[in-house]
Amino acid sequence: MTVIINGSTGISGTDGSASTPAVQGTDTNTGMYFPGADRIGFTEGGVQVGEFDASGNFLFNSGYGSVARAFACRAWVNFNGTGTIAIRGSGNVSSITDGGTGIYTVNFTNSMPDVNYACQISIGPTTTGFTAGVAERHITGAFATGSAAFTTADVATGLADTPQASVAIFR
Repeated sequence: MTVIINGSTGISGTDGSASTPAVQGTDTNTGMYFPGADRIGFTEGGVQVGEFDASGNFLFNSGYGSVARAFACRAWVNFNGTGTIAIRGSGNVSSITDGGTGIYTVNFTNSMPDVNYACQISIGPTTTGFTAGVAERHITGAFATGSAAFTTADVATGLADTPQASVAIFR
């Protein structure tokens, strides 16, 4: 590939393609190219594996055969909700507020841009156990940009703490 340095405007050359990227190393079918206006593509083995589109969205091919927009897990936490709450692992979660038996609020380190996110909750057995192996989990009230609240309950006894809870926020 021929590279031309254009003073203060940077490096320019061809836009390239997935099979022959504009920016490449010794592996000539792996690198970066420009598939269209305001788009940056990434290729591996001559196949497009990722792209930043004109809106700033990241798209990638994770083995499904085409490049599609990525929807990220924006926050997650795994914690013990009995006694003093103990976070086992987390990402973008600053703390968990214990609102009483079976009542929790996950507080985000960085707020969500709006309240239009999805919250996935999974729990292990409650401290009182399960009735027929089933426990309930409910989102309480409206989502907030800085937190998500939920409850855990045993279907027979009502609100109950859980020693195993995982929460994931997707946006």
